[in-house]
Amino acid sequence: MKKDNILHTKSYSFAIRTVKLSQYLNQEKKEYILSKQILRSGTSIGALIRESQYAQSHADFINKLTISLKEANETQYWINLLFDTDFITKDMHTSLFADIDEIISLLVSITKTLKNKSI
Repeated sequence: MKKDNILHTKSYSFAIRTVKLSQYLNQEKKEYILSKQILRSGTSIGALIRESQYAQSHADFINKLTISLKEANETQYWINLLFDTDFITKDMHTSLFADIDEIISLLVSITKTLKNKSI
């Protein structure tokens, strides 16, 4: 994967948004548990994508991206939960959800293609 890869760029930008969201939840909403959950899952997406660049094998590469997809799915859950419990606004939810949905779509497409090539 190249450093200018769209998945790398989008996941890194999303990680930055996640850090800022966690700070907002801590400072403005005094919410500490859910903010840690979304911070962990939201930042691990890009970290796993980055880690996949130096995978030990093709199978390891697919595995790291698959785990990243799982983390993205979990992050989507936390975004919905934060919205449904009134910790984030509808606009925040819409924006965050659009970003994570795009990352999930990219990861699904990439992992399906890689798995099909492996067969």
